[in-house]
Amino acid sequence: MTSLLLTLFIAMLLPYLAKAPLVVAMHREPEGYDNHNPRLQQAGLSGFGQRANAAHYNSFEALLIYGCAVLAVAVSGQLDAWVLGLGWLFVLCRVLYLVCYWYDFASLRSLVWLVSMAAAFGMIGRAIWGS
Repeated sequence: MTSLLLTLFIAMLLPYLAKAPLVVAMHREPEGYDNHNPRLQQAGLSGFGQRANAAHYNSFEALLIYGCAVLAVAVSGQLDAWVLGLGWLFVLCRVLYLVCYWYDFASLRSLVWLVSMAAAFGMIGRAIWGS
């Protein structure tokens, strides 16, 4: 269980890792970082900044799905090597997803997103239907 919880911990850190490039993009704006209304500033970003913003928010969205998957596995007691592998696959895909978003590899990003979601839903499936 510790290893699965480690994947959850890493997944919880990813939205904050994704925030770092967004902050850099905001600081590079002519008016600098707007700490009074950062979401308004983020909405006006383009190019890299816009992609960094989308990656940041998508990381929170994916975290909800993954957190539910981990909870389902923990409650069902269906933790095995397969589920653990899916957990690490999710984390790997989410890191790759961020990189693909930042560097505008749109098609690869979509594929990596699909694999990450399949991993999370595979975990839930395993929790529901067992081994």
